[in-house]
This record gives sequence, C-alpha cells and structure tokens, in this order.
Amino acid sequence: MHDIIRTRGLTKKVNGRELVSDINLHIKKGEIYGFLGQNGVGKTTIMKMLTGLMIPTSGEIELFGSTFTEKSKSVLKRVGSIIEYPIFFEHLTACENLNLHCEYLGFYDHKAIKEALDLVHLTGMEKKQVKSFSLGMKQRLGIARAIITKPELIVLDEPTNGLDPIGIKDVRDLILMLNKDYEITFLLSSHILGEMEQVVDRIGVVNNGKLLNEVALADIRKQQTDYIELITTDVEKTVYLLESELQISNMKIIQDNKIRIYDWAQSPKAISKMLVLQGIEIEEIQKHKNSLEDYFYKQINGGGTIE
Repeated sequence: MHDIIRTRGLTKKVNGRELVSDINLHIKKGEIYGFLGQNGVGKTTIMKMLTGLMIPTSGEIELFGSTFTEKSKSVLKRVGSIIEYPIFFEHLTACENLNLHCEYLGFYDHKAIKEALDLVHLTGMEKKQVKSFSLGMKQRLGIARAIITKPELIVLDEPTNGLDPIGIKDVRDLILMLNKDYEITFLLSSHILGEMEQVVDRIGVVNNGKLLNEVALADIRKQQTDYIELITTDVEKTVYLLESELQISNMKIIQDNKIRIYDWAQSPKAISKMLVLQGIEIEEIQKHKNSLEDYFYKQINGGGTIE
C-alpha cells in the first residue's frame, strides 16, 4: 500500500517557539492511524497543517502522492475532518448546516445528508436548530459533516469528545465500517488509549512536539508480555522469598510496595500461598495483560522502539 499522507521535516514555530519539530509521518492508504500523546504535545498542530488550517514553518506535506501547498487546496475536497471542536451556524438546522458544507464543496446529493445523519444516529434531528444540541450531538453532527461526501481520507481530532459510552461505541463501529466498506483512510487522535486500541492499525507516538515512533499495533502485541502484579508491605523480603523459594528471577520493583513478575512458571495462587505461609502480608495480586497504554507510557519515558 502506498502512503496517502507523507511529511518530511514538518515543523511549526509560533513567536519563536517550536510547536512541532521535524515530523516525518507515513500513513498508508486504507489504514486507521492513531496519534497517541498527551494534551498539548502537538497532535492538533500536525492535524491542522495536514488539513490546511495552519501553514508549516518548514518541511513538506504530500497528500495523495502530490505536494500540498497553499495553492493546491483543491485536494482537500478529498478530505473530511474535525479538528478540535466542530463549529456550526447555531441558528441553522442540522440539515441546513450540512447543505452549506456540501454547497461549499460543490457536492450535491441530498440523500447523502440523510444517510450521514442516520449513520451518526441523528435521525429525526435534521430540522432542529444546532443551538439546541448537546455537546455530544454536535460532535455527532461534526462526524456526519466529515463523512458526508465519503472522502478518501478522514482526519478526526478527539472524535469521542462529549460522547457517552454508547456514543463512543457507535463512533468506533462507524469508523470501522467506513474503513472496511468504503476503504476510507483515517487519521485519529484520542486521549482514551483503550478506545484507540480497539480501532487503529498503526500508531504514531507524539511527545513534546516530536513524533517518537510509528508502529503497527500487531507488532506491539507480538512483543509485549503479560505479567503478575503484586502489592505487599515488605518488598525486600518478598523479592528474596520469590527468588529463594520459587526460583523467580524475572521481576521488577516498580514502586515502593509493588512488584511486577514476568515469570509464568508459577501461578498467582502458588505465589500467594508461599508468601502467606512465610508471613508476608499481600494487599493485592493480579494478572495483567499489557495494553497500548503500557506501551505509550514506556515510549514517552524513554522506552525503545519496535522494529
């Protein structure tokens, strides 16, 4: 698959301060790509430059194989987006807002408006003024606007903002459906890492204005190991007993009272039994499965890359 988005050395400075620096991004046609990063690290800035809302200080952007500049904004007809919060004419209805958007793009298909509203579960709300909508409803309407023309690329910055758990699941299912049925490429960002884990094919970790790593979610899962986490009042004695009594050596102390055990030769039940018999007080012992969140925090704290 060829890259639908590619950047080289993409940099943005404002008043002498670098917001993002030397971003070399690669997003393949047909994939769901997710930006992972805390608030204020540069994700939205990158998205704004990719959608023509902000001019780069330096570097290059390629969209659909061609260099993207201020003079080539017609290519944005092939892109749908929500950057930060969607903005509407509050006194107009949902349908009127979507009509204006379609007219601006030169897209005339009234059936598509109804279909988009149905897809985001705003059926029957087309004649309601947007000022009466909740934050979650406005977010749904923003997604409807982004998908109405069935663009080749959709860029969604925090698409689940303001949505309840059912709404979040609906958006996730919608993204997966549009990607599968219409082969739409997605670039997403979200602070809900567990939600991203259920949707994305590849991730880009962004921290302090830099793209630290790009990696397929499948590759992360291959290289991560499950573990047992043990919380006790006497870490030093517990470590000694684990080594001497159960021959467990693959473990790590991660807090003053917490031990992470990567050796699966012994079960949590066997570990608990031995420690209790030795007089160790156990506050908690649980099996854990490594998640995207674990990988993310390792990356921003200086962890290695996955090839």
